[in-house]
Amino acid sequence: MLCTFLFNLIWLIPLLTVLITVPIPRTHTVAIKRIHLASAGLELLISAGLVFRTFQLTMPLGLPTGNKPFVQYLTDINWLSFINAHYIVGADALGILLVFLTSVIVFTGMLASWKIDTKEKDFFALMQILGSGVYGVFMSFDLVLFFVFYEMEALCMYLMIAGWGTGNKDYGGKKLTLTLALGSAMVLASLFGIYIESGSITWNILSLADVKLPMHFQMWAFPLLFMGFAVSGSLFPFHFWSPDGHSSAPTAVSMLAAGVMMKMGPFACLRVAIYLMPEAAKIYLPYIAYLVIFNVAIACFIAIRHKDLKYITAYSSISHLGLIFLGLAAATPLAFRGAALQMLSHGFLTGLFFASIGMIYSRTHTRNIYEMGGLMRIMPFLGVSFVIAGFAGLGLPGLSGFIAESTIFIGSFQSPIPHLRVVTIIGILSITVTAVYILQTANRMLHGPLTNAHFKELSDADFIEKTALVVITVCLFGIGLFPSWISNFLDTAIAPIYANFMR
Repeated sequence: MLCTFLFNLIWLIPLLTVLITVPIPRTHTVAIKRIHLASAGLELLISAGLVFRTFQLTMPLGLPTGNKPFVQYLTDINWLSFINAHYIVGADALGILLVFLTSVIVFTGMLASWKIDTKEKDFFALMQILGSGVYGVFMSFDLVLFFVFYEMEALCMYLMIAGWGTGNKDYGGKKLTLTLALGSAMVLASLFGIYIESGSITWNILSLADVKLPMHFQMWAFPLLFMGFAVSGSLFPFHFWSPDGHSSAPTAVSMLAAGVMMKMGPFACLRVAIYLMPEAAKIYLPYIAYLVIFNVAIACFIAIRHKDLKYITAYSSISHLGLIFLGLAAATPLAFRGAALQMLSHGFLTGLFFASIGMIYSRTHTRNIYEMGGLMRIMPFLGVSFVIAGFAGLGLPGLSGFIAESTIFIGSFQSPIPHLRVVTIIGILSITVTAVYILQTANRMLHGPLTNAHFKELSDADFIEKTALVVITVCLFGIGLFPSWISNFLDTAIAPIYANFMR
């Protein structure tokens, strides 16, 4: 009962924190920041504890034999009775690990934003609301509740970019919001169809898994639903919001967007689209691999041509997200597991990337890599953090990227479909291009002579910033060095989805 209570508090704590800080005068900025940080720290502790508790409860049960995952802390409360919508939340292996990822990114994002000195009260409140929505998505097992949490993101993102962003922030914010709104409209139309075609009885994802939806419905609803969710994951051709959105967003928003919000799309593709419409998924998923070619290969070459650190990282993120969709398209058990591992790995490595970039930019006031030479001798801690994120991105053994990407490639190559094997080989070869732009970027900004004499006066990361970077780095090495328990744990959530897919 205690674990169930704490689990339900995860998405509520951020909102309660916002209410607590409402009566506090804006002039008490330090107190406001400390309250929000304490709240995020509490969420991190709760989510970490629940990960290990869920592991202890789930693993002795073995792999599920049917199409239902082992769901712990299940809560089912009648909510909107006139449309049969319930408040249904629970934790399976994939959901609770993504909740933990979110708690890490929210906590470290607050640390990275500690020096913000403009409308701090509003900024941290929006961060909490954004985090609450992401938590809810990974916890929900009711489609209405899922969609409500899913929709909390776009408005918060726009407000934070417009209020605290840089560059052409109004354009970047509007582009992000309108594109995500298009995806949401596609999702909503499909969800209404699922409810009606299933008999208008329930929105419960676990119950709907037993309903065989008419094939004529699946043939139009699956691509609409999958691509609607894929907008959040920047799958080609709906990737174009990401580079401009990231480049104009403040550091914490980039961390949250790339680290967790962009995982909601592929997570929803797996949990909702593939799980509930497996017959259509078998038909359409092989064709998704053609779209993945842009993400995994062409985005890498675009990254090489850019000089702006955030644009480079944004296109790198698009490329790595493409590997998740490659795993989904291959539709083998190992490929599904690799896609889930890549959701976690990519969340941590982009969090570290954007945190270190934001900290460097706050000192140099430039993101042009040709104007940032010699920074390693001035700020070695930030330089090493950037390099670690880069090594994780190019799949260096010992870091999370190697485990996740290797699992995807092996699982995808197990597919008997010839063109999927070709796309897999393209994905493997794209690692070479990834290494080029990451090493090129690191070399130009960190090594060589100082390009600006004023850089000699700059300081390295302070204690608060180092704490944020260390927390994420530990997670990257934790997955890379000890992947077995996470992989086996994830299988308890992946196996039922694959079983339903193969029915």
